[in-house]
Amino acid sequence: MFRRCAKLGLAGERVNVYMSVNNELEPGMLAVIQTLNFIINIAWFLIIASAIFSWLYAFNVINVNNQAINMIGRSLYQLTEPLYRPIRRLLPDMGGVDLSPLVVLVILYFFWYLLNTTIATALLS
Repeated sequence: MFRRCAKLGLAGERVNVYMSVNNELEPGMLAVIQTLNFIINIAWFLIIASAIFSWLYAFNVINVNNQAINMIGRSLYQLTEPLYRPIRRLLPDMGGVDLSPLVVLVILYFFWYLLNTTIATALLS
């Protein structure tokens, strides 16, 4: 009755999207879902890279005077700060601990799960 059509995943996890034999997901809709998954994956890895870079910077592990390192840090900051700013306004002051990357990762995971379970299956009906 059901056959596996596509595997969609985030950070190594995989979710099978099952489609009935008579009611297949159109290739265009599958491409949209996979593109959204790809965008979520990119955001996921950028946030993790930004968090690791900020730790390396805070503990003075990397040479901040190096122009290439400084450019990477600025780029990561400019890419992730628009995601963090609204979350930082809502979170209380934690005394130097920034939990906004964790909150953004949880939100991204929620949207990924919603996309791959609820929306993908709703498109099949």
